[in-house]
Parts: sequence; C-alpha cells; structure tokens
Amino acid sequence: MKRIAQCLAILLLATLLQQCSYSQSTDNQKKTTMNTSKKDSTNPVYSRTDTSKVNLSEEEWKKVLPADVYFIARQKGTERPGTSIFEHSKEVGTYYCAACGNSLFKSDTKFESGCGWPSFYAPISKTSIIYLPDHSHGMSRTEVECGRCKAHLGHVFEDGPPPTGLRYCINGVVLDFEKAKEAETKYNQEKTKKSE
Repeated sequence: MKRIAQCLAILLLATLLQQCSYSQSTDNQKKTTMNTSKKDSTNPVYSRTDTSKVNLSEEEWKKVLPADVYFIARQKGTERPGTSIFEHSKEVGTYYCAACGNSLFKSDTKFESGCGWPSFYAPISKTSIIYLPDHSHGMSRTEVECGRCKAHLGHVFEDGPPPTGLRYCINGVVLDFEKAKEAETKYNQEKTKKSE
C-alpha cells in the first residue's frame, strides 16, 4: 500500500511539472524597474533585423551571453517560477530572443496563465520558433527553441486560450523586450534619416 501511495505521489508531481501549472504569489515579491534590454555590445550576433541563422560554438556563446541567459538558452535550464519581470507585464511591444535578437512574440498574444512563467498563445511567425520533442525528466513535452540561434526558450502545451489553444511557457530570462512606442520612435527616426 505504501508503494502505491509513493507511485501516485510521483505521478502527481510529474503531471504538475509537465503542465508547468503551479504559480507562486507575487504579492511579496520586490517591485523591480523593468530593465528589459539584454543587448550587450560584446554579443556580435545580437540583431533585431538580421534573420540569418546563428551557429556559434558553446565556448563562443559562453563568452557573449550573461551567465543566466547562457544557463537557460544553451544548457536548457529553467528559471524559478514567479521570478520573471515579464510574467505579469502588460506593456505593449515585442519580445525578442535575448541571445540573438530574433523576434519571437507580440505582447498582444501574451496572457495570464498562472503557471509562473510568461505565456503566449502564438509566435510572431512560423519561422520564429523551432519545435522539438522533449522526453527529459520522464515526461513527454514539446520544447521550443529560437528559430535563429536555437536557444532553449521553454515548452509549448495544448492548454492555451483561443484562437490557437496553445500555451508557450517561456523563460523570461531568455526574453528581451522593446516597448511599441520606442520601436515606433526608432522607426520614424530611421525613416527620416533615409529620406534626407
């Protein structure tokens, strides 16, 4: 009987982890000012306009990425739930890959899933994301990677809202964000420069 109870407890824990469905209260979390740009001048591949594939060695990635981004993006780590500044963000704009600058998600596809990580129901384009089977930790999931640099982003589940029914459960550490107003201002400045 004790063995059955242990098996049931393990099965329940695996199910919870698979669905990434637990959340932590954010009431006690310290409010942080959003430092949303992870662009670093030492990262030569970071670009929000270049769509060419990135192929660096692990040694090169380790040199150009901050340790927390490297851990998630290259070593398929996971940040602690409830710790991302993006989880409850309502800012309007675009989310990019923090490793290479590839556009991933628009803020209008973001929703509150309660899972502890930023969640989206659709990527910005079909080529933004790569889908891979993930059978790690005794679970069957679908891993999602950046379509440009193959950085690990998180997983996608089939329990999201309409219109897709999908939930892209993404580690906030590997996201970079640009507010829509900032993007519009930059676009207008570049447009003005080109017309001069």
